[in-house]
Amino acid sequence: MANHKSAEKRARQNLKRRLRNREQRSKIKTTIRKVETAISEKNADTAATHLKAAIHVLDKAVSKGIVHKNKAARKKSSLTIKVNRLASGM
Repeated sequence: MANHKSAEKRARQNLKRRLRNREQRSKIKTTIRKVETAISEKNADTAATHLKAAIHVLDKAVSKGIVHKNKAARKKSSLTIKVNRLASGM
């Protein structure tokens, strides 16, 4: 347990940030899952819509420092390739 006033404040801040980050990570996973579900159902229009939302969520997470920029780029790239492949009918 924290002994100093500043350490108590730091513990409160860490708790708030941890909860906020966990919420954001959950949101990322949910949006990616929606894209992958639409792809597996072979629904190109829905997949493209959800892809746009997923890219927005990933970019926002990068700007907040929740996800590394290379990880977000990798996710966006792989999802975009899958959606484009579905749209072209391969």
